[in-house]
Amino acid sequence: YNEYKSYLSMVSHKPGPLKQQKKPHKHGKHMSKSAISVRAKGRVGGGVINGKFLKKATKLERRNKELQKRKVKQAHSNERKRELGGSGQSPICVLFIPAYEGISVAPLLTTLKQSPDCDVFCETENGYLLHSKRLKKRFHFLTPSNNEGLFEDLDLVKCADLVVMVWDDSLELDPLLKTCLYAQGVPAMQHVILGQSNLSDRDKIKRKKNVSEMLVANFNDKDQKVHFLESESDIPTALWNLANFKDHRVSFTRHRAYMITSSVDFMPTSEGHGTLKATGYVRGTHLDANDLIHIPGFGHHRIQSITSNHDPCRKMGNTMEEEQQMLSEQTTPATLDMESPVDEMEEEQTWPTEEELLEAEENLISVKSLRKGISSYQSVWMFSDEEYSDESETEILEPDESESESEDEEFVDAETESTAPTEDYDVNFADEVEAEELRKFREAREHEAFPDEMDTPLDTPARVRFQKYRGLKSFRTSPWDDKENLPRDYARIWHVRNFRNIRKFMLKTAVKEEKVVKKGMYVTVCVENVPVEITHSNRSALTLFSLLPNEQKMSVQHVAVTRHAASDLIVKSKEQILAQVGFRRYLVNPVFSQHTRSNKHKMERFMPNTGTFVASFYAPITYSTSPVILFKKEANGSVTLLANGSLLSCDPDRIICKRVVLSGHPFKIHKRHAVVRYMFHNREDIAYFKAVEVKTKYGRRGHIREALGTHGHMKVGFDGPIQQNDTVIMPLYKRVFPKWNFQYS
Repeated sequence: YNEYKSYLSMVSHKPGPLKQQKKPHKHGKHMSKSAISVRAKGRVGGGVINGKFLKKATKLERRNKELQKRKVKQAHSNERKRELGGSGQSPICVLFIPAYEGISVAPLLTTLKQSPDCDVFCETENGYLLHSKRLKKRFHFLTPSNNEGLFEDLDLVKCADLVVMVWDDSLELDPLLKTCLYAQGVPAMQHVILGQSNLSDRDKIKRKKNVSEMLVANFNDKDQKVHFLESESDIPTALWNLANFKDHRVSFTRHRAYMITSSVDFMPTSEGHGTLKATGYVRGTHLDANDLIHIPGFGHHRIQSITSNHDPCRKMGNTMEEEQQMLSEQTTPATLDMESPVDEMEEEQTWPTEEELLEAEENLISVKSLRKGISSYQSVWMFSDEEYSDESETEILEPDESESESEDEEFVDAETESTAPTEDYDVNFADEVEAEELRKFREAREHEAFPDEMDTPLDTPARVRFQKYRGLKSFRTSPWDDKENLPRDYARIWHVRNFRNIRKFMLKTAVKEEKVVKKGMYVTVCVENVPVEITHSNRSALTLFSLLPNEQKMSVQHVAVTRHAASDLIVKSKEQILAQVGFRRYLVNPVFSQHTRSNKHKMERFMPNTGTFVASFYAPITYSTSPVILFKKEANGSVTLLANGSLLSCDPDRIICKRVVLSGHPFKIHKRHAVVRYMFHNREDIAYFKAVEVKTKYGRRGHIREALGTHGHMKVGFDGPIQQNDTVIMPLYKRVFPKWNFQYS
């Protein structure tokens, strides 16, 4: 019995499936006191909320609250409207732009000066200051000189309070000017029509109605004001309309000080440089001598001093002469260094010296021109062993930027080269330019038909040719370290952590910060170390913009843009273009990528024709939300509009991946297994890429099992049966970076 009892104690009881399950205790939806204390972890809770705060507002209370908000906003708008052009404030800057190049604005400016109750000051060839006693407003009338073309108009529009488009009887409009103005951002806008003096009052009303319909179709604004300014009787009405408009400033000028110069003086101090004395009204926010000043086309510079000047457009009753006095002087100057200092002793010593880079450029093998009758396939095995070894060695030592530029140009069809034509029609065409355009056209067409596909080279092992690439199981979720294998140029830039929060803080501080030089003051700003080329500019007025802290430092800038509908140029990644970001304009070599929400973004080899994409390039940090316009600069100096959009961020950690797709053909198929060929050409390459997952164009996934023979055949297992007409592909990725070629333009 004892032995049977001990046996029963060793055997555990296992309840059967019919055992009754007891219901859990229903303690309610509240937590116990012990659970609350554990969750609080010693924290003391806040006070009890009064019941009146939880009470839902009635319809009358909600209506009254919205009414109060509307009244506050209206009062703020009326105060801003009264200050605009008034005493102690900067004059209303009215910019007259001709609708196309053939219209002359000078007669219009002459007509506005004939008003009997107005006084004119600081009269120049392209504008003047005007004070109206009846309206108690001050104006700064200005027109472009048309010597600098489109960019002078764009720079002046950024600083203007009101833009007046001047039309003639033909109602023609420059389409490039219209597109660039609305892509950049336009303040309040009005229209003046010339050449209507012979019309009767009834015909003028009909004419104005037709013009209004045309403006709605072109500018999509039903509130545009149209004026006929032909005689002195039209001047009071025109001035009243110019003084009473809906104030709408460009977004990136709200958080910084800027200036339109009334007069400019240049004093040479050294060879090629000097001190620029720019006189004008301070607009936007306040200004300080410790801030940096950016001059479009000439970069950023330090302010030597700011001196108060006699306001020429003062009230007529005040005849006292004001003495010039120093308002602000440079005490803690900001650094002009755009690049971060590179520490050669930091991290690994793998960077090549300048001598090694020059030697590598000299050793690069150029594409050989083949004799007639020799195909590109025969050229592979016709090279000598010495040439083959040099070429393969060059391929390994080539840096990341050079490889990304040249890997799409390695397989050049030598049979497409043509001799120079001899006909008179081709005299104005350059053979090199035509050949380059033809090559880019064929590459773009091939990329559109077979995206990212590349044949494995016969003369170079795939493990060497694609040694910088890697396979990803999932492009969206697979990890990728953003600090891995960074180029040398990343040691020269600045990284802003949490750019979104830093931008909010900088813009909020810039508006509230108090400085000595208030907005609306008429001052002379002395800018030091300005290049002498600024004296060669024939602009009607210079524009100056202050920089926020650290906005002169280089980083990686990303802009989200959309291709212009009329642009059909083929633009390749890392090709030089002209970018205008806010108030700055520079030459860059961007990398195009897809605009997605993932942490990795696929690179686009050519600028997409449809949809929104991202262009990334090295450029100074910009905090304010800025419009972006991309141009293609031609050899003769003309520009072509490519795309427009807005600034996305300044983040060097954004990962842009270039994809290469290796394709193979299923040779033999047995259920879920297949023998694939033409993807690789030797066993070593198959062993090197064995861990990478392969796919088919019909959605199957598989892995390489083993290599068969020595000619690149391999056995692949898939997750299901595949078809004979399917194609096996292996996508490979590598991270690419923009090309450093920054230059102010």
